[in-house]
Amino acid sequence: MKRKRFHLAQANVARIRAPLDSPIMEGFRSQLDRINAIADSSPGFVWRLQTDKGNATAIRAYEDDRILFNMSVWESLEALRHYVYRSDHAGPLRIRREWFESLEGPILVLWWVPAGHIPSIEDAKGRLAILKSRGPTAEAFTFRDPFPPPGQRRASPPDIDAEFCDANTPLERTGAVGPLREP
Repeated sequence: MKRKRFHLAQANVARIRAPLDSPIMEGFRSQLDRINAIADSSPGFVWRLQTDKGNATAIRAYEDDRILFNMSVWESLEALRHYVYRSDHAGPLRIRREWFESLEGPILVLWWVPAGHIPSIEDAKGRLAILKSRGPTAEAFTFRDPFPPPGQRRASPPDIDAEFCDANTPLERTGAVGPLREP
């Protein structure tokens, strides 16, 4: 019997400090195309939510116009982890507090989808709600507490700097003022 393949979906939300075209957001705005190109060319990248402008900044998943919504699909947890923590994406991630306010509740959610499936915005919002109400489960989890694809056994998570995913973690604890920890 052939084992069904799964890909990893991720969604994250962030509340920008000011309108996207403001000077406060210039550092974020000026790096967006480059960071998206890194994702697109990363090993294991499958898909990302975007408009015809090549990014998702115009997509409003919530009533608050300052909440940005991002979603992508990857071949594996390892591929996404490498992009997030080891590529040039890590630099802007470390200084995200320059552009984004803290939000209550989870800002990132991961879940498995059948290979070839593209999740909807509503599905992702539902996964964030599951994570918020139940904590990490096989339906909605985080880098800090990952779950394997359906049908596979759970292994202990590697030692990664998952505190980057917590917008309320002080910079000193994230390692943002120093190098990333090696897994």
